[in-house]
Amino acid sequence: MSSVRLRTKFLLSFLLVSAGLTSATLWMVHRSVRIQLQKEIANDLRNSVTVFQDFQRQREVTLARSAELLASLPSLKALMTTRDSATIQDASGDIWRLAPSDIFLLADPQGKVLALQTSVPGVTKTAAQELLKNSVGTDQPSFWWQSSGHLYEVFLQPVYFGSPKNASQLGVLCVGHEISENVAMEVSKVATSQVAFFYGNRLIVSTLQPEQQSDLTQPSSSRATEAGPRPSAIRLGGEEFLATSVDLDPGSPQPVRLTVLKSFDKAVTFLDSLNRVLLGLGLLAVLAGSGLVFLISDTFTKPLANLVSGVRALETGDFAYPLAIRSHDEVAEVTAAFERMRSSLRKSQQELLGAERLATIGRVASSISHDLRHPLTAVMANAEFLCERDLDTAQREELYHEIRAAVDQMTDLVESLLEFSKARESLRRVFGPVEPAVKRAVQTVRARPDFQGLKISVAREGKCETWFDQKKMERVFSNIVLNACEAVAPESGKIQIDLREGKDDVEVRIMDNGPGVAETVRQRLFQPFTSYGKQNGIGLGLTISQKILQDHGGGICLESSEIGKTVFRLTLPMRVTGDSSEPN
Repeated sequence: MSSVRLRTKFLLSFLLVSAGLTSATLWMVHRSVRIQLQKEIANDLRNSVTVFQDFQRQREVTLARSAELLASLPSLKALMTTRDSATIQDASGDIWRLAPSDIFLLADPQGKVLALQTSVPGVTKTAAQELLKNSVGTDQPSFWWQSSGHLYEVFLQPVYFGSPKNASQLGVLCVGHEISENVAMEVSKVATSQVAFFYGNRLIVSTLQPEQQSDLTQPSSSRATEAGPRPSAIRLGGEEFLATSVDLDPGSPQPVRLTVLKSFDKAVTFLDSLNRVLLGLGLLAVLAGSGLVFLISDTFTKPLANLVSGVRALETGDFAYPLAIRSHDEVAEVTAAFERMRSSLRKSQQELLGAERLATIGRVASSISHDLRHPLTAVMANAEFLCERDLDTAQREELYHEIRAAVDQMTDLVESLLEFSKARESLRRVFGPVEPAVKRAVQTVRARPDFQGLKISVAREGKCETWFDQKKMERVFSNIVLNACEAVAPESGKIQIDLREGKDDVEVRIMDNGPGVAETVRQRLFQPFTSYGKQNGIGLGLTISQKILQDHGGGICLESSEIGKTVFRLTLPMRVTGDSSEPN
């Protein structure tokens, strides 16, 4: 997973904090305004009910006065003395026109309807007779009548012959108004709300939309709009309302109820616009803040980025990467401390390199002196033998070849020291079997007195023929066999060399019964100057061997290593590929 830069962390942190604060602020504002709106709408509903009650009292006073004035008219009293229903019905029309109302009714003292005048359909004499029967005989002056889906508010006024205290009653006068759609609209304007009139649980008239009226007649909505001191929330036609109700006729078995409703959704329309404004301001603040954080974070993170670049350069060994210090804050102090540390590391590295060079020179000198000692001793001894005069030609020839072999051995050692530092060079390949080169390498190792008692065997499977540089491969085999001879015990040491011809290469496995390669050096076994368990030697044998095999297109690896069995596997390709030199 890729690392996140410090500037990005600043920006992400700011965005998260800003988004969280903006969201919390919007939620709190939305909730507070919503609660406040509910309180204001509830207060408006209570005010609307109060306004309607005042308006209703004025209507009732006006209607009661009209009934009282009509009942005191001499013409009406004279008409009622006739006791003739037809005469009263015909003549009552002129009196009704003096104070127009939706219902005008005259009845005898026993409650029998004598005349009925109405401007709206829905009330017949039969229905009026039944309604009047339930209303006569009470001290209540006003009543609510419902007939054929129409609701009326009526006032009863007795008609007396002479003074009401001393005269006899001629009959009863009834005048009233229908609660129609026009009345509902007028009440809605006065109350500045939607209104609905109920007779019992039956909706009579409302200013709501038809689909809202249909939802209002549902049992759940009817229960929610029953008269109560606190407004209740209902949903009508997908719109949320707050509603409160008041009983217009509390003592009646079928109470008349007025429900006042205010749309909560319309009231919160401005809240949605406020939310959009706040959201826009929040986004603008986040964007502006992000820009400021970017500029501010750049001021802080740029020196840190420069310091990180210096650390990465130091990781690659670059001690000269420029580190600019332009401030006097904590970052500048860290940068200055890093610069001092880098200078100290450079000085320490130079001292270590110098010490390593001296140590390497000492190791190389020790190894060369050790490795050259045997050939030089052989040259010196054979040179002294050549000085003797009683030697024949064959003996002199043998001494000469021994001196020449020692000189060649010293020459190979010097070339080995330079081999690993040279670039890939052309090989002098010849086609032939690998086994003779292996045996010559074994013979060279056996020439040392320390290894003459070891058992070294060579086995071959197949022809094992390929293109290779015989001289260089002899050096490889002698290096590996020499390491094996130095690892095994002098009395019981055994070394087995197996050659096998594969499909694409020739494999050479060199096995010994020594203690195995130490775990601490296995990972760097083929690196230069890696040596373990030897008093002399500079650790270039395996490095040079690997380089020679890679030049051939092959390789070398430690196949297995355990106590009593260590196996090195060498491979030589059957075909010459990837080499610029052509086989001879």
